Amino acid sequence: MSRPELDRIRHGLDLLFIGYNPSLYSAQVMHHYAGKNNRFYRILYEAGITERQFSPFEDRDLLEQGIGFTNIVDRPTKTAAEITPGEYKAGRVQLLNKLQTYQPKLACFVGKGVYLAYSGKKKAAWGLQPDSVAGGVLEFAAPSSSGLVRMKISEIVDIYKEIPLIMKKKQSISER
Repeated sequence: MSRPELDRIRHGLDLLFIGYNPSLYSAQVMHHYAGKNNRFYRILYEAGITERQFSPFEDRDLLEQGIGFTNIVDRPTKTAAEITPGEYKAGRVQLLNKLQTYQPKLACFVGKGVYLAYSGKKKAAWGLQPDSVAGGVLEFAAPSSSGLVRMKISEIVDIYKEIPLIMKKKQSISER
């Protein structure tokens, strides 16, 4: 069961969030990060990315604010551990095409494993990556928002707080 129609993507996005793949529940309700233990929308709010805490059922509203959503793999699973190497390989090609086609200002990988699967790198630091695989798109590696992640929520939020700063800096440079 593939769910490419779950994408919330268009030209002119400021920020595109890229996850591993939809959870079974997210695929069922057709909204991103909809699982009851997923802290995604809380993290966005606490990091200053959104002006209020949205719900998963408002992901289309965020698209209208320049924030989009996609995944490296379309197939829903219970956990990301179920994704096969072949799915990552095919997903990398599709994702690179999406990034080159839609050219969001910043691509945020929600989970370092997503970024590593996409970039082909063996390791990466949290935050803004020094070089862009897609060319012209800033790439940012952030922790997964899953409740299964063992990092403290405050540590995760601190990493996501870099995103508004990067966006402001990019905007001020483009206004010159």
